[in-house]
Amino acid sequence: MRLRRDGAAVVHEYLDALKHQRRLSPATLGNYARSLGLLFALLKNQPLDALDATQVRRFAATLHAQGLSPRTLALVLSAWRGCFRWLVRHRGWRSNPLLGIRAPRASRPLPRALSVEAAQKLLDTDENKSPSEIRDHAMFELLYSSGLRVGELVALDVDDGRLDLRQGEVTVTGKGAKTRTVPVGEKAREALQTWIQERERLALPGERALFVGARGRRISAGVVAARLRAWARRRGLAEHVHPHMLRHSFASHLLQSSQDLRAVQEMLGHASISTTQVYTHLDFQALAKVYDAAHPRARKK
Repeated sequence: MRLRRDGAAVVHEYLDALKHQRRLSPATLGNYARSLGLLFALLKNQPLDALDATQVRRFAATLHAQGLSPRTLALVLSAWRGCFRWLVRHRGWRSNPLLGIRAPRASRPLPRALSVEAAQKLLDTDENKSPSEIRDHAMFELLYSSGLRVGELVALDVDDGRLDLRQGEVTVTGKGAKTRTVPVGEKAREALQTWIQERERLALPGERALFVGARGRRISAGVVAARLRAWARRRGLAEHVHPHMLRHSFASHLLQSSQDLRAVQEMLGHASISTTQVYTHLDFQALAKVYDAAHPRARKK
């Protein structure tokens, strides 16, 4: 069977299966769609079922030469591989030309986290005057207090019972449609209570989102990032602070204090503990700095 030359039919069908069967997030679906778009651009007029492993390697080399990092290229190849796996399983495709093909190995950079002092400088404030400032403070306190992803934050509703300030916990649905419940600290609870009292001054009637933007509708992840960036600059932080940095800071600071890797894994919602273990390297870096500064045989003369 030959597919339409542009591949639009199979891409739509595959992405629809990912959306309804695996319940992937819109952002992840967008990444899959863009990756498959790259494949069809490279194929030009060639049918998809004529693709072989040699061409895949050539396409990967072309994308790498065009500037795709090994990490991005690995994600692209994974999307291609998943599409062909689905075609083999569900559409009787004869083979998967992506089997055994991997992107160049990339060094895995450590996540950037704020110091405890920088986090306190960012969040300790008595300048909350306007409803938007009160909202921002509540958002940033919750991101740091509970290690939420920004997508999980903006998806919260005010009336669905997922945020329980009396019990001090919030329930979110993360990657792979996994639901987890994490604690909400006292500072975040105070900030959230203040915001909820002010929320109606910004929210449009009938809007369910916990956090709303200037137009009264659910705030977007991009606006959260921009507000945090400006907030950090006003407080004199030199780092480029973004929402995921607060998640990294949550994990790093919690692990430094508790040394409980499994608990941090659960609160972050990581499927594999190896993903969480990267924060042990951050902890070691902090210890190494203390060692270098304090040990008599480590100091330079």
